[in-house]
Amino acid sequence: MESLVHSVVRGTNELFDRLPTGGLADADADTDVTKYQRTGISVRYRDEYLSSRRLPPSVENPPVKSDSTATSSSIQSTNAITAPTPRLMITAGGSGSGSRFAVTDIDDEIQKVVDGLSVKSLKAKAKKVKKPTRELVLAAAEQSAEAARNLPPPPGQQIVRKRNYEPVRPTWHAPWKLMRVISGHIGWVRALAVEPGNKWFASGSVDRTIKIWDLASGTLKLTLTGHVSSVRGLAVSSRHPYLFSCGEDKQVKCWDLETNRVVRQYHGHLSGVYSLALHPVLDVLVTGGRDSVVRVWDMRTKQQVHVMSGHTSTISALECQEADPQVISGSMDSTIRLWDLAAGKSMVTLTHHKKSVRALALHPTEFGFASASSDNIKQWRCPKGDFVQNFNGHNAIVNSLSVNSDGVMFSGGDDGSMRFWDWSSGHCFQKFETIAQPGSLESESGIMCSTFDRTGFRLITGEADKTIKIWKEDDDATEETHPIDFKPTLSRRNY
Repeated sequence: MESLVHSVVRGTNELFDRLPTGGLADADADTDVTKYQRTGISVRYRDEYLSSRRLPPSVENPPVKSDSTATSSSIQSTNAITAPTPRLMITAGGSGSGSRFAVTDIDDEIQKVVDGLSVKSLKAKAKKVKKPTRELVLAAAEQSAEAARNLPPPPGQQIVRKRNYEPVRPTWHAPWKLMRVISGHIGWVRALAVEPGNKWFASGSVDRTIKIWDLASGTLKLTLTGHVSSVRGLAVSSRHPYLFSCGEDKQVKCWDLETNRVVRQYHGHLSGVYSLALHPVLDVLVTGGRDSVVRVWDMRTKQQVHVMSGHTSTISALECQEADPQVISGSMDSTIRLWDLAAGKSMVTLTHHKKSVRALALHPTEFGFASASSDNIKQWRCPKGDFVQNFNGHNAIVNSLSVNSDGVMFSGGDDGSMRFWDWSSGHCFQKFETIAQPGSLESESGIMCSTFDRTGFRLITGEADKTIKIWKEDDDATEETHPIDFKPTLSRRNY
């Protein structure tokens, strides 16, 4: 036993006393370390896995129980097979290769593991990490910046570079001139409406009468009386032979144009009714006035469908259209409201104006409208009421707005000023003052209402000098005789 202990101690001392030191060369040190790794792997492999490589013979070849003799013989054979196998020894020293350590009787499997380890270590040492050069650093920075630009900004931090403002070039329009002056009313003309056939138009006045005029000749065809105060709104139905009127006497009347009599009256307003509009598809009438509510009436039953409240002052303008928002109202509280007709509630409230909104106008073909106030005229886009642009330059109390399908918008002021605008660019291509009829005061040259006929080639204005004037485009004008005086500016208000 002592001899066995001495031999083990001697082998251990010989193994660990010969480890490489810092004085050896690097190549010899790497070789020695690899040999030590081989020795350790072979030892662990034999101690842990070699004995379990194969199943025990008793499991691999189970005995056949034929008789007692066979059983006893199988037991003896099993005991003989499962006898412990002698361990292999690790001896130091080499035969002739010059190595200080060698592993005796290394199997092919151990050799494969050792060879694989050596190959991996050699590859890891051969792989060199390149130091980043200036070009690589710049390229990586540019690549990361490009990826950051492509990422969407976080919510609430969408910083978008403001695009350069490029003014829209206005479309050329022929100037307008006076065509005819119609006299007949003995008070301010406050309402106008053209019938769908474009053969006649109606006018309502402060003299409490409604007059029907022939559009081609300008002759008086009919006078309707029934209101006891000023007539402020008129509308001709395109689906029924009805004319609707409203006035400061709190009355809303439906006139049958076949009998020229009032067939229905709509009661409910608490004060004067200043505006009136017809729905283009539904049998619905919308009115608004000094009681600050928009009332929706069933045309046939005379019942109130909705009483839409929200404005805090007089409602001075109303417009109806087929698509949402189906009702648009302008009030003297300087706000515009877009209404949901089905729910009877306000969808959007526009608070851009600083003064009373006195006029609204829908574009015949585009899905938008314009609003007029004494501060400026604004263009909006439906259905959400998005702001488009301002029409600057009409410094007056604008009482009336009208737009035709050619993109010409007219605005009439309380002081008689008239402006013609290009709808797309907001450029004012013509401006002048109306002329009061002889015998009237100069202060009576005010535009109270206006409308284009169904073709858009005639403009009808009702004025404070008790006349109705019809305007038309100058047929002799060309782009050479009347060039566009367009001077764009770099500044543009977005509110």
